[in-house]
Amino acid sequence: MPLPPPPAKRAATLSPDAFDAPARATSKPARVARARFTEAAAEEPAHTPREAQDEAPVAALRDTGVAIDVPTMRETVEAPPARARREAAADTPAAAPARKRKPAKSAGPSKLFVLDTNVLMHDPMCLFRFEEHDIYLPMIVLEELDGHKKGMSEVARNARQTSRTLDALAGMPNADIAVGLPLDVTGHREAGGKLFFQTRALEDRLPASLPQGKADNQILGVVEALRREHAPREVVLVSKDINMRVKAKALGLAADDYQNDKTLEDGEFLYSGALALPPDFWAKHGKTVESWQQGQHTFYRIAGPVVPSLHINQFVYFEAPGEPSLYARVTEIRAKTAVLKTLRDFNHLKNAVWGVTTRNREQNFAMNLLLDPEVDFVTLTGNAGTGKTLMALASGLTQVLDDRRYTEIIMTRATVSVGEDIGFLPGTEEEKMGPWMGALDDNLEVLAKTETSAGEWGRAATNELIRSRIKIKSMNFMRGRTFLNKYVIIDEAQNLTPKQMKTLITRAGPGTKIVCMGNLQQIDTPYLTEGSSGLTFAVDKFKGWPHGGHITLARGERSRLADFASEVL
Repeated sequence: MPLPPPPAKRAATLSPDAFDAPARATSKPARVARARFTEAAAEEPAHTPREAQDEAPVAALRDTGVAIDVPTMRETVEAPPARARREAAADTPAAAPARKRKPAKSAGPSKLFVLDTNVLMHDPMCLFRFEEHDIYLPMIVLEELDGHKKGMSEVARNARQTSRTLDALAGMPNADIAVGLPLDVTGHREAGGKLFFQTRALEDRLPASLPQGKADNQILGVVEALRREHAPREVVLVSKDINMRVKAKALGLAADDYQNDKTLEDGEFLYSGALALPPDFWAKHGKTVESWQQGQHTFYRIAGPVVPSLHINQFVYFEAPGEPSLYARVTEIRAKTAVLKTLRDFNHLKNAVWGVTTRNREQNFAMNLLLDPEVDFVTLTGNAGTGKTLMALASGLTQVLDDRRYTEIIMTRATVSVGEDIGFLPGTEEEKMGPWMGALDDNLEVLAKTETSAGEWGRAATNELIRSRIKIKSMNFMRGRTFLNKYVIIDEAQNLTPKQMKTLITRAGPGTKIVCMGNLQQIDTPYLTEGSSGLTFAVDKFKGWPHGGHITLARGERSRLADFASEVL
């Protein structure tokens, strides 16, 4: 029977209750069902044109009196995207029987953030980090920016960059400072708010005990005036100054720290690089494990609930009494399967690296990363005395002098003193860096003692050769350089900012390996925390990269005194 022409009017909405049983063409229940369909359609909102096209053939066949199975016909006529939308809506708990559309959620009024000067000088891109919320800059903030723009320090560079950003926003066509400057006009689409400048004097009601001429108090006065003027809209002061936030809260003003510079809220959640397999690992995965031998390594292909939690180059280990132990590294992840590769055992003396053997599980993991030519970037974290510098130097000397994989070792570090600065240092670049490289001298002394058969003259010649292959460089002169086939060690990396870390890592040319080491418990820079350190930033961003690896060293091996001091002090 040929299909009749589609009706001219928009198709009525079918009630979901009608899908429970097929319609009968000429019987009384069919007429009652059609009446129920019509009543349900009166309560239903109108369809979109696309949905109307989906419903039209079904409604047309029903009007002809032909007996049809409604669910089957709907699955045949309905386009897959429309069917997927209905199935997804039916699966939601909030889907009502009458299929009424839920109104869109209101996001509520946007906040007004008043930025302190230190936020702008800390992160010049902070203007674009507040999503749909608006930003307000008091006039005193612009004055302070102007006062810090001179010099070559990081703060001065950030102040100049912020000034250029403000100039670009104010210089856009049709820019009107009185109504606010849209923050997305310079290409930052994630910023949906506006930027407001203080264009008039605001009357504040701060206590008379606060000095009126101080810049911090003037900003607090602006926040208090804006809170009264824009009530009930929330006005929040954003400052990196702890005392500033405390004073604001004491005055009843909302204040918060700038959080967008933090990679992690808590250092406890930092990626460790190693994962202990559950006790029932072999019971759940043993039946589906595939294994094969390739050279000195054994490979395992596993599939199971542990796979989604794995990352490329992550170490896994299984230790249980009465069960075979497993120490491996994840080399491949595809869909729901992962490939594990067993490790080389550097705990044994036959695999000693420049006379150094590892003493615990994490050190063995680290040595496997340091000696792998396919891994270009390695990060090592751990407390004092866990062997970070010694292992990095030993593996570097082996690959430079024995394997000839790299031409030389380059060492650098952040020159941040623990106490007061002792002033300028005389000499060349390497001589100036000498006092900062005491860790290098100490570890080279340990490595030199491992060569006992060459005699005194042989050890002296070896020390001279080692010194000739190690270059000490300052971070201040790294901009624009490119390292080719070098083994680069960045010590005390916890004192680097994310921008400085990016500057150093991007110096790597073909054939270069970079090792970053640091202890996040010993940050000497006053403006960095565990969450905002450049080392934390690098560990988090390189997590899962096929040519990068990280391991957190857990146990100290320096001495029993150093281990006990790390625990109790």
